[in-house]
Amino acid sequence: MRELLVEWINLADGFRCVSQYGNTRSALMHLPGEKPAIVLVDINLPDLNGIECVRRAKPLMSETQFVMLTVFKDSNHIFEALAAGAVGYLLKQTPCEQLIASLKQVHEGGSPMTSYIARKVVQSFRDRPVQGIRFEGPAAGGLSPRERQVLELLARGRFYKEICETLALSKSTVNTHVRNIYEKLHVHTRGQAIAKFNQSGVRD
Repeated sequence: MRELLVEWINLADGFRCVSQYGNTRSALMHLPGEKPAIVLVDINLPDLNGIECVRRAKPLMSETQFVMLTVFKDSNHIFEALAAGAVGYLLKQTPCEQLIASLKQVHEGGSPMTSYIARKVVQSFRDRPVQGIRFEGPAAGGLSPRERQVLELLARGRFYKEICETLALSKSTVNTHVRNIYEKLHVHTRGQAIAKFNQSGVRD
């Protein structure tokens, strides 16, 4: 599977696979020095699992984006991976074309998820209207009302363009709000911000 992924990536326009590792310890030893733009991580690894790999690697590689590529579909694995710092969650049956499109989405600032996974995430929030929700408590990190709205929409899996349209904001303004959210919540990725939102307790 890993060799096939390497082949797909190297054949894709604009991408090159710089390295591959079969276990977490080897990856943690070499990846920080290689500083790849994106790392695809399986969860079921022979030593430490892939979620722990992301959790340990992310503080050492703040500019690198981690995407899970796994067979696990359950909510626990999904939210643990996002909390660890993953920005995307794809299933292994993802076709080549969709995988490459997802990598491009990551490069453009997106958080790709296989449709089945995205539905599970969205279902966690679909019955909570944007208006009237308050993200409070210590985890709120002193967010402004507008920043809370942006975070709530991010947690629903909305793309930046959709957030701009929903809140009638420019892309640069949304980007500024997202940077402020990351800084105030002491996180580095969209996945970490969503996980903090999910764990904080949201109520009407």
